[in-house]
Amino acid sequence: MSGADETTPLFEISDLHVAPAEQPDSPILRGVDLVVRPGEVHALMGPNGSGKSTLASALMGSPEYTVTGGSLKFKGDDITDWGTDVRGKAGIFLAFQYPQEIPGVSVRQFLRQALSERKGIDLSVLEIRLKMMEWMERLEMDPAFADRFLNEGFSGGEKKRNEVLQMAILEPELAILDETDSGLDIDALRVVAKGVNEVRADRPELGVLVITHYQRLLEHLTPDVVHVLVDGRIVETGGPELAERLESGGFDSWK
Repeated sequence: MSGADETTPLFEISDLHVAPAEQPDSPILRGVDLVVRPGEVHALMGPNGSGKSTLASALMGSPEYTVTGGSLKFKGDDITDWGTDVRGKAGIFLAFQYPQEIPGVSVRQFLRQALSERKGIDLSVLEIRLKMMEWMERLEMDPAFADRFLNEGFSGGEKKRNEVLQMAILEPELAILDETDSGLDIDALRVVAKGVNEVRADRPELGVLVITHYQRLLEHLTPDVVHVLVDGRIVETGGPELAERLESGGFDSWK
């Protein structure tokens, strides 16, 4: 691997074209360009059907989609053909819009296995317990949460807080948050945003790509850059004021 230096972007999307794996001639993303540098928060906003969740899945290497053009680079390395597991081990994290339930596997067991894979070592039960205790206290989570089966019977807010806990424990270098605010009331949203900011305070070099419909999350998680995605293309890029324009005027002017 070539590695990165001070001038190398953390993550670089160049002219990315993506289609469903079963319909490669039906493009969803039609040439996306986006550069995230260490420590930056980027917000990607767009209407339903614009390709936001497709982009999140493609960035993580989902087999449901195929890259038909362009490239993805992480710390200077071309990762376009890397598998999902390789991307995860390298330090790319995806918080799902709809986290899946995994009956029979506790949150603690899941995180011990995932962090062991990420670090390339076999973590002890004690090591993961101590790490989880520290972060659950910082994220104001009930310690009993650690022994519940992953996402089984969790409320929407609990699922999203669990995603933030995973992000804290796994120590990624790039975090992609796919509609983390989806289905949350304002109190749960504030708690989740506070958790993301807590992780960022601990790891200031973390790059974050927030995918959202609404400006309300960005009131608690201030972006450096805002992008508008419409019909598979980024049609405008600006600062936080762009999100405020969208809140008041919607996406009609870009359609």
